[in-house]
Amino acid sequence: MAMADVTVRGAGAFGLSIAWACLKRGARVQVVDPYGIGSGSSGGLVGALAPHVPENWNAKKQFQLESLLMAQEFWSAVEEVGGVSTGYGRTGRLQPLNDARALELARQREVTARDFWQGMAEWRVCKAEELGTWCPPSATGFVVHDTLSARMHPRRCGAALQAALSVHGVEVQSEAPDQGKVVHATGYRGLLELSTVFGKSVGNGVKGQSALLRFDAGEVPQLYADGLHIIPHADGTLAIGSTSERDFDDPSSTDQQLEDVIARACTALPLLHGAEVIERWAGVRPRAKTRAPLLGAWPDKQDHFIANGGFKIGFGMAPKVAEIMADLLLEGQDNIPEGFRVEDNL
Repeated sequence: MAMADVTVRGAGAFGLSIAWACLKRGARVQVVDPYGIGSGSSGGLVGALAPHVPENWNAKKQFQLESLLMAQEFWSAVEEVGGVSTGYGRTGRLQPLNDARALELARQREVTARDFWQGMAEWRVCKAEELGTWCPPSATGFVVHDTLSARMHPRRCGAALQAALSVHGVEVQSEAPDQGKVVHATGYRGLLELSTVFGKSVGNGVKGQSALLRFDAGEVPQLYADGLHIIPHADGTLAIGSTSERDFDDPSSTDQQLEDVIARACTALPLLHGAEVIERWAGVRPRAKTRAPLLGAWPDKQDHFIANGGFKIGFGMAPKVAEIMADLLLEGQDNIPEGFRVEDNL
């Protein structure tokens, strides 16, 4: 068997996307993950590809914008090769505005979105009564409707990437020796390992709990209300999430905190009352110290690289992260934005 040019350790959103980007450029790739595909937070339920607010613009927000705009082409190519749907859809998002200050800020962001989003998407303040029964209650009678937000199904994206890689003979292995350039995309466990190696914290894990309901809302926008993401999936289910827990004993257990999330979602959108909960899920998301993705060469470890820290925005950032890392691994081009570099977290 031919030697691999790139070994990707980790079969989550970043790892599989980087493997796919390298493969498309003609590299020989192997993917290694002892826990299997999407075993961490990339195997969750929610799948909200939502932008940061269009103000106080910085490199992180620009990077995310470019990645969200790449998403349709990226995921369509994966689906076409592997024949498995990702559940991707740029269906937009509604957010209720519950006080005068929130309404004022939203109107200001209408203006800044036109500049920062480059005319590729809109941030509009709308009357809630104009949007029908799917619109969540709003104390001011107004909501934000943005057309940049998209949804996908995390597990289906992982399966779709696996299928596309498999067409080219790449299967996820439980173990294999390093070959070629090595990318460590190993989630929160990897951040803990890096913290030990570097003798200082570069990040940690934040547990999240979410739920899946049997509720077919159709092709409607996702909602963000009371701090919750409410995501109608293409398969007739609806995801709700999630908690953010810094301290936890069991990374995979659900508890009363999730029941509270479900209750809050039903209050935010009364249509959900009585919907069957078909799955409860918990997992740990990797949060780098700067909250931005952690990308680049592993200091003092030749031909080893890091791609981690996709906290809450991993799938949204994945298309652009994959491109940037393929540039670095295969072309030697360092296009990593300021604030994303490994050394920025040390």
